[in-house]
Amino acid sequence: MSQKRVHVSIPVFPECDPSIIYGVYDTLWAAGRIWDNMKGGTPNGLFVPRLVGAENGPLELITGVRIFPQDTITAVEKTDVVFIPNVLIGSSQTPRSLDRRMIDWIKRMHQRGAHLYAACGGSIVLAETGLLEGQEATTHSTYAPLFRKYYPNVTLRIERILVQTGPARSLYCGGGASSWQDLALLLVAKHGGTEEAIRMSKFFLYQWHRDGQLPYASMIQNVNHGDAIILHCQQWIAKHYDRQDIIAELVRKSGLRKRSFDRRFRAATGYSPLSYVQTLRVEEAKQLLETSAVAVEQIGHDVGYEDAASFRRLFRKLTGLAPGKYRRNFQPPGSVVGKVTAPRKSP
Repeated sequence: MSQKRVHVSIPVFPECDPSIIYGVYDTLWAAGRIWDNMKGGTPNGLFVPRLVGAENGPLELITGVRIFPQDTITAVEKTDVVFIPNVLIGSSQTPRSLDRRMIDWIKRMHQRGAHLYAACGGSIVLAETGLLEGQEATTHSTYAPLFRKYYPNVTLRIERILVQTGPARSLYCGGGASSWQDLALLLVAKHGGTEEAIRMSKFFLYQWHRDGQLPYASMIQNVNHGDAIILHCQQWIAKHYDRQDIIAELVRKSGLRKRSFDRRFRAATGYSPLSYVQTLRVEEAKQLLETSAVAVEQIGHDVGYEDAASFRRLFRKLTGLAPGKYRRNFQPPGSVVGKVTAPRKSP
């Protein structure tokens, strides 16, 4: 285990939610310490975590909780690691509203040698620094449209829970809301070894999200794009996604040439027409797997796939899991399973 304690600065924005801030802080504070009835550890632990704010005094977070940063950005001239917690950006906000003083400080710390870890929506902060330009990244699946809009030169790997990228591979992004646990365990493993990371995972009951976040991702239907023809097509798809001739019928209904329709559909939704239909079908299948006892083959047929093997391949491709495993993972334990026989289509 490393003898030098690693200084980890946790920048706190008003848009942060407190659970991740304190979760990261407590995990890193505990890592490497001696605990009763647990092997290993040193008196002081591996890390020196510190909460960092733009200025002195209490900071009210988006949830209404007040937090007291221990340091200010003017007092921290160098740090080993910056761990950026989640930020919550609502539909009425833009990333440009984030505190530029904090963003400039994070970029400055990286220039001075710090490695940057960004959990969930913290990847938005990382993107705002410009350091992800031309790089790969991941974030929470619900932020995919925001990334496409504001950071078109970032290659978003939304299926990944962890992405290491950037200059000298010094930038780390975590995907879903609980991906901070994966990032924290990775940080512990890098500085304290795999055994210590396992020790912490047992102590806090954390687990690596090996399946990625595709199983958790819901389809993001962009309906605020202003293209009336494509919106009409989206509404029609929601009621007829199980049709075998769906793409040809969409082109006919749009009144456009196939190439023009494909281009406009992708520009409006971020999906090709086929990918949109496939994703919607899989979302409906996920709902049935979570709430019913209907056989997988029947579910595939009900959402539009005559060939069960093709449905299983597509489901695994889009979620990272086989349908049966998805059902085992996400159907509530002990739930009363209804006799659902057909997908629930939008009215």
